[in-house]
Amino acid sequence: MKKQTGLLFYFLLFTFYLVHTGCNSTYTSKKTGYYKIDFPVRKYTVFQKEGFPYSFEYPVYAQVVQDSTYFDQDTQNPYWINLDFPRLGGRIFLSYKAIGGKSTYKVKQPDGSYKDSLGTNVFDFMVNDAFKLTSKNETVATSIKDSLFHTKNGITGVFFRVGGNAATAKQFFMSDTTKNFFRGALYFDVTPNADSLRPVVDFLQEDIDHLINTFKWTNK
Repeated sequence: MKKQTGLLFYFLLFTFYLVHTGCNSTYTSKKTGYYKIDFPVRKYTVFQKEGFPYSFEYPVYAQVVQDSTYFDQDTQNPYWINLDFPRLGGRIFLSYKAIGGKSTYKVKQPDGSYKDSLGTNVFDFMVNDAFKLTSKNETVATSIKDSLFHTKNGITGVFFRVGGNAATAKQFFMSDTTKNFFRGALYFDVTPNADSLRPVVDFLQEDIDHLINTFKWTNK
């Protein structure tokens, strides 16, 4: 009986020791982490389609898709396309307008609603629109920086870098000021989170730079 009591005593003592040391052990918090992304190997091909007023090089891991809003119908914007990155969940919207041509614009009415109106593409107005579209991110952006660029192919434009959890962190436009106007914007199919998206945004930045630096007007 004494032997059993002794064993029980040591068992309870050992159990108390484990509980006591476990409750007083140092807790180390873990930092929030994100899944590692395996980026594809960079390689580029040429987008040059008959009748299009522009050409450029784009990554082979991207898909050129005609904008669904205008696909399979005769529109005023037949040269709007998207660059889809299925593996990265991103898309670069690319739009084109001929300066002096006609496009449908949203015109605000006195009651606050918008009405489609056919108008002329004026260079100054399109530049203002590009800045306005970028400034729409001001409520969530921590910063908006724009910089003028001029490429070796004679292309001039403005690049926008938007900080914070904005829907689009990268936007740009290019124009020869007399004939052509081209705009691009990077979006993702997820709720914007600057921290989690930063590696992908940084990766695609190089692809956007390559697109811009190889861009050419083909209707000169």
